Amino acid sequence: MKKIGILFGMENTFPQAFIDRVNEKGLKDIKAEAVSIEMVEQAKPTDYAVIIDRISQDVPFYRAYLKNAALSGTAVINNPFWWSADEKFFNNGLAETVGVPVPKTFILPTSHRPPNTQETSFRNMKFPFAWEHMFETIGFPAYMKPHDGGGWKSVYKVESPEDLWKKHGETEHLVMMLQEEIIFTEYFRCYVLNTENVHIMQYEPRNPHHLRYVIDGPPVQKKLLDTVRKYCIRLNKALGYDFNTVEFAVRDGIPYAIDFCNPAPDADVNSVGQENFDWIVENAANMAIEKAKQYKKGKMNLTWGTFVKDQITGKKTTFK
Repeated sequence: MKKIGILFGMENTFPQAFIDRVNEKGLKDIKAEAVSIEMVEQAKPTDYAVIIDRISQDVPFYRAYLKNAALSGTAVINNPFWWSADEKFFNNGLAETVGVPVPKTFILPTSHRPPNTQETSFRNMKFPFAWEHMFETIGFPAYMKPHDGGGWKSVYKVESPEDLWKKHGETEHLVMMLQEEIIFTEYFRCYVLNTENVHIMQYEPRNPHHLRYVIDGPPVQKKLLDTVRKYCIRLNKALGYDFNTVEFAVRDGIPYAIDFCNPAPDADVNSVGQENFDWIVENAANMAIEKAKQYKKGKMNLTWGTFVKDQITGKKTTFK
């Protein structure tokens, strides 16, 4: 029997629906359940061929458990080694290298010195920093957000240099990005499973959270949707995420990737709506089952993106 586990926290709708959908398929040698952890001993295998990770970004103990599980062959979705190393500023740079438009972005030094540092810890940094050049490149208004954050936490709209100084001071030890504002005519949030299975959703980030997923929105040109789909696949193949969301803001007909590092994205029926919920439950179940069928005990069964694989093979992946 190959077991598929789901590791989750406060979620109430997606985990049980996922478990039920896998089990409803009636596969005699595959079963889904909530992950149960009694103890974690180094290099010892788990009972799971596949684990869907929905919570380890908030619980370091779980992240350690998942890395240990991966050593013995558990296919962890998403790859806990890459997820631990990944962050949004790097992703923006990677997007440029694979030909996906992104907003102009700079990374900022923290407003407060990190713990256990002093003035001499920063002798490699020029003072004053090139603030004027950044402001001229980005323009105002702009957005300031954590370079490795998520869930719209600590995101600021800044109207001027003075406004930036004030709000930057509130961020303390967070490393922030300064990013140009994209005034958009259309906005999409897209589920991407197994790096290339894409579900495009019309989205309005300026609405209250429960009203952001647009139901019965206006028609969208096929050419634009095809470009969004192509960019979703290009980004996720480079990153190697099996379960992600990608957000695009469309300006002058060009989709700009705004946020594409969401390896535990919202999948609550109360926010995404029934149609989108049904899609993510069905397709996540199918993906997990396929991963379980491919499982080989003792073999590393993780997904690695082309960015990592290209460094090993020395061959550069080309994207169409």
